[in-house]
Amino acid sequence: MTTDQGFLADCRARLAFDLLANTWNAVVLWALRDGPCRPGELRERIGGISQKVLTETLRRLEFNGLVARRAYGGAPPRVDYELTALGRTLLAPIDAFGAWAFEYGDEVMAAQERHGEER
Repeated sequence: MTTDQGFLADCRARLAFDLLANTWNAVVLWALRDGPCRPGELRERIGGISQKVLTETLRRLEFNGLVARRAYGGAPPRVDYELTALGRTLLAPIDAFGAWAFEYGDEVMAAQERHGEER
């Protein structure tokens, strides 16, 4: 992370935060951790994600080099997605953030409740 100029628009740290700021990016990356998966299977694994949002997320992750799309010929045509080597590098930070949420989530929710009661 840069120490002299903060989070400029072209800062690499800001790029990383932007990649994980979208809730679905991290969720889809985590869902792909065990190997290639078809979109329908991904939706089942994830739950609560629409087909449209899943498609947008997969395209965004592919654009950023984190996910690879493979199309297979035949009838009907088949597509699956898998993490790239670059995408795999985000699994440890996602896992660490999830561990943090597991450990401190109750405190965050309690703070939210207190804040809501004060208003």
